[in-house]
Amino acid sequence: MSAISKNSLKSSLLQLECHFTWTLLKQDVDLDDLEETIDNQIEFFMISNTTNYNLLSYVCHLKNSNEEALRNLQKAEEEVQKNHPDEIARRSLVTWGNYAWIYYHMGRYEEAQTYVSKVENSCKKLSSTAQLKIQLPEIYAEQGWALLKFGAKYYMRAKNCFENALKNEPKNPEFNAGYAIAMYRLESFSQRQCEDVDLCLEPLKRAVELNPKDTFIMALLALKLQDLNQVDEGEKYIEEAMQKTPDLPYFLRYAAKFYRRKGEVDKALKILKKALVVTPKSAFLHHQLGLCYRAKLFQLKKTTRYPPQEQVEELIRLSIFHFKTVTDQKTKFFSAHTDLANMYAQGRRYEEAEEAFQKAFQINILSCSDKQELYYHYGNFQYFHRKSESEAIKYYIEGLKIETESYARNKCRNALKKLLEQRIQVGLGDATDFGTLGLFHNLNGEKHEAIECYEKAIALDPDNEEYLNALCELRLSISS
Repeated sequence: MSAISKNSLKSSLLQLECHFTWTLLKQDVDLDDLEETIDNQIEFFMISNTTNYNLLSYVCHLKNSNEEALRNLQKAEEEVQKNHPDEIARRSLVTWGNYAWIYYHMGRYEEAQTYVSKVENSCKKLSSTAQLKIQLPEIYAEQGWALLKFGAKYYMRAKNCFENALKNEPKNPEFNAGYAIAMYRLESFSQRQCEDVDLCLEPLKRAVELNPKDTFIMALLALKLQDLNQVDEGEKYIEEAMQKTPDLPYFLRYAAKFYRRKGEVDKALKILKKALVVTPKSAFLHHQLGLCYRAKLFQLKKTTRYPPQEQVEELIRLSIFHFKTVTDQKTKFFSAHTDLANMYAQGRRYEEAEEAFQKAFQINILSCSDKQELYYHYGNFQYFHRKSESEAIKYYIEGLKIETESYARNKCRNALKKLLEQRIQVGLGDATDFGTLGLFHNLNGEKHEAIECYEKAIALDPDNEEYLNALCELRLSISS
């Protein structure tokens, strides 16, 4: 193929609406885990799986399995023929776009061009003006589903995609479900970022009204109502959904979460074990089981003055087993790593706790609030288990230095302030403590308090350049 026609092919490919042009980056996701998630959804959700096969083809390409990617696109085409025989062109544009890109990456340019032409001709028939792009609600929705699968940094884009799909079909149950999930995920993420929002309640209710069979959405609605202290109302939805899909693992895991948070831990465990029979490899289920055994441990310690050691050790063992199952399988599941590390610390297995924390630090897809959370837990580990106040202070400060406001940053802030003030009150406070408290106030935007602390630090350590420079900068910022 000549350089000119190869360039024009690439130019056409970039105009297609498909997974290859939606900026879905493989470094943002655990590909093995995503592949397993899609396989499970294909198995358990009895709906048209065109969307899942298209996404699976893209994941296979990212894993350098282009032949497997082509096989999944073939399955996507079969799904369209089976479920939408009257709308084959309209429903196949994303599939054909993916075909074109995969053939291009395989160096099979003639076949790639064939699929580009197929998209172009279909777009011309479906819209008199469009050439390679057409704004169909189905395509917006398919993009939305793919974005949801690629993690928190994509949730806002996913929400926008479903909004665009709903403009054309406001009562479409699938689009409403996608929008509600995107809102729920965004809100869960926002709560960790300290924002008090309840915008997903109405979209969840609407999605349930439009499709009362969707028990996955019913479970999310129940959890949201639980967040809003409407526990009885939430439980009605869980019980109704339990009647409809008693064996659907995607529903059961959220039902178990509902009961664990309600304090009915044994009921949650029973539901999780039932779901685990159906999907024994599910990292989500193992993580929830670990959280349940941890909750039982804390309950035991809280309600019993001298809890039986064998019981304590057994709950720690079970919790560690399930958290470790998750981290072995999902190397980037951040909260499972910190849960495992903390549970090792509970069992006084400090070397293993240290190792688990270090693995968490190496995860390359952590958000700012994840990093703050990690610094907070590691600071606690240093303080409560390693008995090192200086190391604890160091890591709380690292969490505070990340300026994104979040629940975790608040925890770092409170822990650091409490520890420093304690040291100063009992007379242990030295220049370093006052200097650190100065930094703490400065990071909080409390400049006058920061100046006061740096002055005390310099009184104890007059030649310290770091404190002198910080004090000078603060005074200048106030006077300017």
